[in-house]
Amino acid sequence: MSQTTTSPASLSGKTTDPLQLIDVDHVRFYVGNAKQAAFFYAHCFGFQIEEVSDLTTGSREAATYLLTQGNIRFLLTSGLTAEHPANMEVAIYGDGVKDVAFTVFDAEKAWEKAVSNGAASAQEPRTVSDERGSITTASIRTYGRVVHTFVSRSGQYDLPTVKKGGLFAPRFKKLESIGGAVLSINEHNRRHPCGLKYVDHLVGNVEEGKMNHWVKFYEDVLEFKMFKHFDDADISTEYSALMSKVMASGNNLIKMPINEPAPGKKKSQILEYLEWHNMTPGVQHLALRTDDEISSVAELRRRGVDFLSLPDTYYERVWDRVNTMLTQHGHKAVKEDHTKIKDLGILVDADDEGYLLQLFTKPLQDRPTLFFEIICRRGSQSFGKGNFKALFEALELEQERRGNL
Repeated sequence: MSQTTTSPASLSGKTTDPLQLIDVDHVRFYVGNAKQAAFFYAHCFGFQIEEVSDLTTGSREAATYLLTQGNIRFLLTSGLTAEHPANMEVAIYGDGVKDVAFTVFDAEKAWEKAVSNGAASAQEPRTVSDERGSITTASIRTYGRVVHTFVSRSGQYDLPTVKKGGLFAPRFKKLESIGGAVLSINEHNRRHPCGLKYVDHLVGNVEEGKMNHWVKFYEDVLEFKMFKHFDDADISTEYSALMSKVMASGNNLIKMPINEPAPGKKKSQILEYLEWHNMTPGVQHLALRTDDEISSVAELRRRGVDFLSLPDTYYERVWDRVNTMLTQHGHKAVKEDHTKIKDLGILVDADDEGYLLQLFTKPLQDRPTLFFEIICRRGSQSFGKGNFKALFEALELEQERRGNL
């Protein structure tokens, strides 16, 4: 085994904008049992269990599994010691997203700029290296439990090599077999792909009255701009409402909607999330992009993924609304099979740029917190505004079944 060293990060001398975000480097989940969680996401969502960092690789404090699909990289981390932060957070919040990490040209410079812009540091810059190359990381705090880690990579740990299947970081090893036997779930997923390509956006839930505070944080600290704004007139039903502002990086590569509850007759899904998340803000859902919504959703349903259900009346109205919008703006009608869309329970929406297809899972664990969205864009860069009422009525039905409405 190669020797791994940890040292303070050094400046790279790059002159590029330090807060230019290259990609979502990874999303780290804190989970109660990383090995079991890895097989859940592999079996249900088609992720490859690519690599592991654990006791066998010299990691004495935590076990982490790298899951990949397309350009999506999830790290599932469980603490191996009682005092590890993952164990303490899982006890308070349950499984969920801890870190939305960004690839940058120079992690130390990005961190310095973010801190000078007003961010609170979560981890000072540090570099981990071996004979293959090095990785520099530095983190800032954002809403609630969540942090953003800046990641810069060199040598064989650079992002293009990682995307081609190279090792993710020092103290990781490939996990294609167990005891000499081929990891059958990976082979199954290669033969039966789910077609998920990358993280389209990540949605954060914050306390009532705090949305504008965090909007300003992303504007001031990370130099994001507002991409879309939805108020309680856009996102409401008879019983509940919320407000949302979508923040985007300067190149529109990273999009992070921020939600807060709005007053309503009953409890909104945002307030339900907060109450089951120790009244602490966090990531509510990840939208995963596909180029073929019908094939992806069909495969995910076959694997047992539990999605929200819509009434048949939704499809009695949706086609007139969507096709009228597309015709008004000179776009072609929805090309996907309408019957299959209805049979699979997929939502459809359109705007002046085109249309999108989307569907939301139910919560991924027993606490009604984190869930996934499966989204396919045919020109539209919005978030399904026309579906909000139908979607929230479906969510309220699930809340009522849980006794939380």
